[in-house]
Amino acid sequence: MEYVTTGQAEIPALGLGTYRLRGQACTETVRQALELGYRHIDTAEYYENQAAIGQALTDTAVSRDDLFITTKVWRTNLSYEETKRVARESREKLGLETIDLLLIHWPSRSVPIEETIEAMNELQSDGVVRHIGVSNFSVKQLANARDASATPICTNQVEYNPYTDQSDVLEYCIEHDIMLTAYSPLAKGRIDDDTTLATIGDRYGKSPAQVALRWLVQQPQVAAIPKASSQAHLKTNLSIFDFELTDEEMAQIFDRQGGLLERVRSMLGL
Repeated sequence: MEYVTTGQAEIPALGLGTYRLRGQACTETVRQALELGYRHIDTAEYYENQAAIGQALTDTAVSRDDLFITTKVWRTNLSYEETKRVARESREKLGLETIDLLLIHWPSRSVPIEETIEAMNELQSDGVVRHIGVSNFSVKQLANARDASATPICTNQVEYNPYTDQSDVLEYCIEHDIMLTAYSPLAKGRIDDDTTLATIGDRYGKSPAQVALRWLVQQPQVAAIPKASSQAHLKTNLSIFDFELTDEEMAQIFDRQGGLLERVRSMLGL
């Protein structure tokens, strides 16, 4: 496993997304993932599966020190008091003494970022959460969150895959030592029919999905959290650390985003 290091956090570069996984099926999936070697699990208040994940965390023999658990506060619960309530309830459901990373799931339409961040900073001081971050924030919104916080913003979790241009966000994250966490990294299955990724994958004996995940985690400050519910997909998604894409192959994939090649080459030093 490779890691993304940002601020004081060291985070597994590949995690398990759990959106739409619920109940016993969710518990079993997370349990299998932990047995296979996953150590980074992503959930959210909105997913309604924190208790199911908490059961898997209770059952596992994996040391708590080796796990990194992320959860999120939904956009309608971002007032000072609600943020604190949701975080404490999430901690209880997950069966944790401390949540590793707490995110604002989406920017609020009504609550000032300063109010939410104040609550999150106090949750850190109280030991409820270790790190804080955001999700689905633009560069401007991310900058506002940084300005409001007394502690580092650990990540911005956004949709990112070979078809989604996040170059502005990535550039800002690299400049300010923030992790970009890529959700929907396999573009909801579109990756499977990508001939460019398939051609690259044939050189390494890898699938298009594995190439896409490798492309993500090989970028500085990027982690990916693909969702998987079968043991086969859990295994193949994790099997991306035994090969490395060349600079040319990385650039080929970037170029599918519509002419971003030269900018990205410069930004990442390719």
